[in-house]
Amino acid sequence: MSEQPIRFDTKIAVLLREDLEAWQRLNVTAFLVSGLGTTAPEVVGEPYEDADGVPYLPMFRQPVLVFEGTKETLTSAHRRILSRALPRAVFTSDLFTTGHDDANRKAVRAVRTDQLDLVGLAVYGPRNAVDKVLKGARMHP
Repeated sequence: MSEQPIRFDTKIAVLLREDLEAWQRLNVTAFLVSGLGTTAPEVVGEPYEDADGVPYLPMFRQPVLVFEGTKETLTSAHRRILSRALPRAVFTSDLFTTGHDDANRKAVRAVRTDQLDLVGLAVYGPRNAVDKVLKGARMHP
């Protein structure tokens, strides 16, 4: 039985700086998408259950697309995200040196918006708007 693919009107995307190490890419991606389900509950599907009735947590109802780009690409994307007021998350280089949530928030709070050393962004919104925000980025290999 083949199901037709669903074309979502919205997009969840992560943009990573191209010079991150593999472990950093995974860590940043996990942190960035963790906030979406609490601020945009429509992105979360129903809980899972296996054939034996064992329950599992719900996950996003649509794919998360991962992109990469230069530092300049992230800066430009960040400006476009803010101008469109899209739901977003940021990960700055300072967060690699902190050890917990309070320290993370302090590190971001200490830096002006246009001075953030961005290594990752997550964005959610209408597919067309997210595509425009990500102009210049390429799909992660």
